[in-house]
Amino acid sequence: MSAPAQSSSSGPGGGVPLDGDAAGAAATASPAGRDRSGRRPGNVVFRLLERDERVFAFLLAVVMVGGLATVGLAPVRPRFRIDVYSLVLWFGAYKTCILALVTVNPRATRHIFSGALAVDLLLVFALLYLTGGGDSPYVNLFFPLVAVNAYYFGRSAGLLLTVIAGLSYWAAGQLAPPEAAWTAVVILMGQVGLPAVALGHVADRERRARAEVERLNAELRETLTRLQAAQQELVVAERMATVGKLALRIAHEVRNPIAAIELNAEILGDIVGARPDAEMAEAAGLVKAIREQVVALDALTEEWLAFARFPRPQFEEDSINEMVAAVVEFVRPLATRQGIGVHLSTDPAVPPMAIDRALLRQAILNLVKNALEALSQGGALTVTTTRSSDTVEIAVSDTGAGIPPEVGRRLFEQFFTTKPQGTGLGLSITRQIVEEHGGQIHWSSTPGAGATFTASLPIKRTERP
Repeated sequence: MSAPAQSSSSGPGGGVPLDGDAAGAAATASPAGRDRSGRRPGNVVFRLLERDERVFAFLLAVVMVGGLATVGLAPVRPRFRIDVYSLVLWFGAYKTCILALVTVNPRATRHIFSGALAVDLLLVFALLYLTGGGDSPYVNLFFPLVAVNAYYFGRSAGLLLTVIAGLSYWAAGQLAPPEAAWTAVVILMGQVGLPAVALGHVADRERRARAEVERLNAELRETLTRLQAAQQELVVAERMATVGKLALRIAHEVRNPIAAIELNAEILGDIVGARPDAEMAEAAGLVKAIREQVVALDALTEEWLAFARFPRPQFEEDSINEMVAAVVEFVRPLATRQGIGVHLSTDPAVPPMAIDRALLRQAILNLVKNALEALSQGGALTVTTTRSSDTVEIAVSDTGAGIPPEVGRRLFEQFFTTKPQGTGLGLSITRQIVEEHGGQIHWSSTPGAGATFTASLPIKRTERP
């Protein structure tokens, strides 16, 4: 018989799988008589059996066929004689079929072994009945049959098989005298049952130990997987840190030339504006375009520097409502020029809180700027503050086109932007500021009906390490 089909486990009470790697290590222990792969040619068959877990069926066939042939040497009365040679051949063919079934259909291994065990028990009973009942030497076949199956099915099955063996011996004697004495039945059950229980106990302990090893193996593999993932993340983080340092240096070096270009463009604009002729009007338009691009480039540079040199927050008690109102009043003139209505609603129940006013103002201003850009064709911008239990929520809503799902999945991803001249850092910086205040930021959007970004801040901030 063989263990269950999969090599990493055994059936319920099933045989202990044999490890092909361990067999391979033993096969390579000596340099003599090996093939090119380092294994001895004589071990190939056994390695194949171990890998497919068919060795149990093979060994049981050898034990039972050998036992039958050996017991057949014992003399019996002339009227009980049978053709032992033919019986051994047929029994060997039957065991070969069992091995073939296990090979072809490994998933049904346990069912095949259970059926084969029933057939073996019936065969031994028939031999007892045909060869003298209580005096039959074939009662000795119960020893290997019960012991080996107890190893596969477990000690409980070993006890059950011991009882079946004793009852079969007794019944065969009743049907074909001479009868088996009760002492002979008890002796048989003792001699068969004790080794069977011992083997079953050893097998059960082995299975539990193997299960524990497999569990530890699985945990180790999982830990190694997490370690490899962390190592890859660390490599990516190191590369990003290097890129960030390089970008910071470039942004810092670019600031001075940008300032010089802006100053000279402003002076040039004043000179051109002082000459009101047609050519100067065209030149004034070009100068204005230059200044606009310089201002945009300067804003990008400042955003890069703000991201790369994120300051440590300095918390002081301040009014959220006053800060939000100041931001709204700051952007109102720009919104009015774009035909956008701005609405502010503050909750008087919002108490003074420990905040970094400059950083939190920048975060809310980023959200408001994004809303204004979403309302380029007009609409309404609404900013509200609300106290909800132990948190304060600052919501910025617009009536724009909304956020597509494919964009929404990447909103807070660094360097992701849908703007032609955006850095993709605005929302990332906003989230970082909100999280530094111990809060969270979330958003919602309805296609064609706008979007809402809400920053939730705890009234009592937990100190971050």
